[in-house]
Amino acid sequence: MEHNTNMDSDTGANMRSWHLYMRKVGIILAHIVFFAISLFMAFTVYSNMEVGDWFPRRYFTWLLVTISIKLVVFGIFRQYQGWWRYASITDLLSIIKASHLSTVIIVVGWYTAMFFDSSRMQLRKLDIENVAVAVMLVDWAGTIVVICGARLAIRLYYEETQTVASGRLSRLLIIGAGNAGEVLLREIFRMPVLRYDVVGFLDDDPRKHGVRINGVPVLGTTEQVKKITQQSNVDEIVIAMPSVSHKKLRRVIELCQGTNLRFSTIPDLVAIASGRVRVSQMREVDINDLLGRDPVNLDMDLISRYLKDKVVMVTGAGGSIGSEMCRQIGLFQPKTLLLIEQAENALFFIERELNGKFPNTDIQAYICDIADKVRVEFIFEKHRPEVVIHAAAHKHVPLMELNSGEAIKNNVVGTRNMAFAADKYGAGNFVMISTDKAVNPTSIMGSSKRLAEMSIQCLDKRSQTQFVTVRFGNVLGSNGSVIPIFRQQIAAGGPVTVTHPEMQRYFMTIPEASQLVLQAATMGRGGEIFVLDMGEPVKIVDLARDLITLSGFRLGDDIEIQFTGMRPGEKLFEELAMDAEDMGATRHPKISIWKNVPADEQTLNQTVERLLRVADRPDSHARIVSIIKEVVPEYVGDVDSLKLHEEHISKAGNNNNHPEKPSHE
Repeated sequence: MEHNTNMDSDTGANMRSWHLYMRKVGIILAHIVFFAISLFMAFTVYSNMEVGDWFPRRYFTWLLVTISIKLVVFGIFRQYQGWWRYASITDLLSIIKASHLSTVIIVVGWYTAMFFDSSRMQLRKLDIENVAVAVMLVDWAGTIVVICGARLAIRLYYEETQTVASGRLSRLLIIGAGNAGEVLLREIFRMPVLRYDVVGFLDDDPRKHGVRINGVPVLGTTEQVKKITQQSNVDEIVIAMPSVSHKKLRRVIELCQGTNLRFSTIPDLVAIASGRVRVSQMREVDINDLLGRDPVNLDMDLISRYLKDKVVMVTGAGGSIGSEMCRQIGLFQPKTLLLIEQAENALFFIERELNGKFPNTDIQAYICDIADKVRVEFIFEKHRPEVVIHAAAHKHVPLMELNSGEAIKNNVVGTRNMAFAADKYGAGNFVMISTDKAVNPTSIMGSSKRLAEMSIQCLDKRSQTQFVTVRFGNVLGSNGSVIPIFRQQIAAGGPVTVTHPEMQRYFMTIPEASQLVLQAATMGRGGEIFVLDMGEPVKIVDLARDLITLSGFRLGDDIEIQFTGMRPGEKLFEELAMDAEDMGATRHPKISIWKNVPADEQTLNQTVERLLRVADRPDSHARIVSIIKEVVPEYVGDVDSLKLHEEHISKAGNNNNHPEKPSHE
């Protein structure tokens, strides 16, 4: 079977080579015909449209010379490799240049021959003056007209004989009447199956208003987008501004709120210039485009030295951040990549993906609860990881208010198990991923992460392992974050639920966060808490409005937004100021260091032991809040969360007393 497959592959390759060869031969023969037609036209024009004594002897003599020269020159200008149905201005300019050069060579060669043929100079003089110059000039122009005309005719044939897509064409409005918009329009016209009826352009340059680009008018500015889409019955908008700012893109979407439109954008200019994609390969505008951030500049050599040929462990490897950390680490060719994950399905899928992407890397997957000290030490003793990226954590704020003991066991005790094992088995570097919710925490989740930060800072003071923390806010599209939830609610017909109209959060993309974690890790000398620049905070209600609009629905008419009230442990605003007095700069503009005084290790250890003793008690929440406040004085336990926890316990008790009654927890 494999032998037959190879034979089929070889046969296919030979057939393709044969077709390419025959196509090139055909193009060369076509050019020979064009050169012959051009020269015939030149002699005919010279002789007042009559076939005189120049045909056939003089004509074929000249034809042999001109074909010999033009075939070589046009080959130098790569005129036998083009695809004529996509003829462009660049192709036409190349034809003009080739015709220029070949004519110059012919003229120079003719005069040189006549100069050395002195015995017949007088006899040839009349031909030189009356025939050669005139014929050569007309032939030069004729060559350009015939070859350019043939290519344009073929292109027009394909564009004018397109198959029209079944059903009504989608009425398309292009925002951006610049180079990208014009190229997009041409590619739409060249599509084998016509799918769009382009109604016009919008552009904020007043000089373009009222003009036509390839027959399509520029109708107005982006501020008029809603009015024009309604007047022209537009179905879809494509934003043909690859370098447009995210603020400008957001403004366009906001202006379109209340319309049933589909939004698309074209690839970025780098992708177009590299040839990976065409302008006409439009994609839907995503919420990431509106919240997008500048590309991250990384010191790749430094990160490579940090990871290459090393045993690297990632905890929480199946989660949003952990899985992306694995993808980024795999690019730097570690010797072994250890995947630590409690969720079986998540671990299965990330291991499968990584084995496909990095077949030369040793991938080892372990089901492991990081709160299980014996299991953790078994893995450390077996593999002796050199770098540990600790991303495992319970992260959902309201859920942790109801399960505060589990937050302590996983986020605090689990982190300490990992850190102590890294110290015991000689890991070189340990990086803990933390959260902006650890800043002046109002939740169990945030305060548990703050305790974990304090624990590894204390351990760093007496360990050979370098322990650092990297702290950042929300990431776009992570499991359980607002955007996937909003999409599910929109798909279900709404409503989209937002806790409070003033709720704001910082956002960054998952790849950006993962890359900056690696960059910060290489900077660590031990004990630092690095803080990533999250940019400007975004209102959650604005995200909801934008996502409804991008989904092609009308806010209020099709999908409503409902405010449900803040949940226990939540803040209106997360605190992550990069320019605060307690922040220090690093050599990377998106990474700062939080300057703080580490806690007393003995006091911290006693506190964690007390927390662990009460973690599984029925009244654990109130006791945990009280104990945490002793070492994290900035933590303010939420009174409402205490009431909610008590109600939760009460309901659970009632359900236990009535086993026949189903639980809806």
